[in-house]
Amino acid sequence: MRGTPAPAAPLRWRARTFLLVGGGLLAIALGVALTQPALLFLGLPLLLAPLGAVVYGAPRRPEATLTWVVDGSGPIVDVEGRIEVAPPARAEDVEVRFARPPALAERSVPRVRREGNAIGFTLAWRADEPTIVPVPAPRVVWSDPAGLLERAVAMEVPSLVVERYPPELSRIGTVRLERTIALPGETRSRRIGATGEFFGIREAAPSEPPRRVNWRASARAGRLLANEFQLDRTGDVLLLLDARPSGQGRANDARLLGLAAAAAAGVADGFLREKARVGVGVFGEFLDAVPLAAGRTQRLRIRRTLLRARLATDAGPPERCAVAVRRQFPPGVTTILFSSLAGDEGEHLITFLRRRGFPVIVVSPSPLPLQRPDALLSAAEEVLVHRMARLVRRDRLARVWQEAPVVDWEDYWSLAGLVDLLRRPGRWGRRAG
Repeated sequence: MRGTPAPAAPLRWRARTFLLVGGGLLAIALGVALTQPALLFLGLPLLLAPLGAVVYGAPRRPEATLTWVVDGSGPIVDVEGRIEVAPPARAEDVEVRFARPPALAERSVPRVRREGNAIGFTLAWRADEPTIVPVPAPRVVWSDPAGLLERAVAMEVPSLVVERYPPELSRIGTVRLERTIALPGETRSRRIGATGEFFGIREAAPSEPPRRVNWRASARAGRLLANEFQLDRTGDVLLLLDARPSGQGRANDARLLGLAAAAAAGVADGFLREKARVGVGVFGEFLDAVPLAAGRTQRLRIRRTLLRARLATDAGPPERCAVAVRRQFPPGVTTILFSSLAGDEGEHLITFLRRRGFPVIVVSPSPLPLQRPDALLSAAEEVLVHRMARLVRRDRLARVWQEAPVVDWEDYWSLAGLVDLLRRPGRWGRRAG
């Protein structure tokens, strides 16, 4: 996705310019008062320096082009970028200022290198937990050699998103869902999945992996041919995020919602790669829904929805969510609800969803790892408090299990429990309340 070019900003004086002008005026005033020509000759260049910076001037519209990519895996996040400065502006006169997303930590200071009229940079960050977050665009500023004037450089910024989720979700799309659509059928897929069956032969793309090339057919035809397979599309997936406050404090609630958004992005990406239809809903005060669909465009819609997911100020009633979901999605679709279950409203939401015909699996990010030690408590008291909090949470999850299966997501870098639950659907059944 391409951004829009930023408008050219006017010239701005820097703070050192005002200090320079003030020093020049003071020197001239003292020279006149004390009749010291030396002070006059000292103050005059200080006053003329800003005028020289204006004469030197910046280009009327400094422009640059940015290209950047995200690299690394797991908690390691590396951003490699390059800024091409368009003449007549010079890279030597351009400063780059970086902003780090709050969800990431810095591993080392940014490394900037100048290569001709281009500026290359490397940002080394760390994701302590799964996250999906946009990278703020670097601020590129032109300044004169003396550093008295500055002007923001107009630059078209491609959007860049850091996505980190548990590794098990990359293969979750190969799980066979129970039949939840009225007319299940087969769709053509260029991937060899667990249920893939031979469909036909097609021309091989230049980047075709060797295991997909039909070597015998290629030898007979004299050109590379590849196999194409079918996948049995058995069901759809609805990912529902509970964005209502739960009483854990806005900071912790927002952090748990960020974890849920990252996990939902991983689940959606895994199923969309296998041609399944995926829908997303974010419920705060009202429901923000992305209808069921498949394909690359659907992935972009889901990403935009998850990126703008924010903790609601006012919590909507759970029955409103169930009614809105029933209007947007067909009953019977496999529903994965992401909720911390820190309050009773989460339990009520499951009940209303089941009454509307949606079989629910709950993925509950645990708030226990977010609890910080209390300085007023001793070590023994802190252990006791943590044990009591764990018992309270287990009791709540046991009550929820009477309505729907729950994955207690305490190790944020692993969602093997969800994958295992989906692989053995008989454990949670297809009952609708």
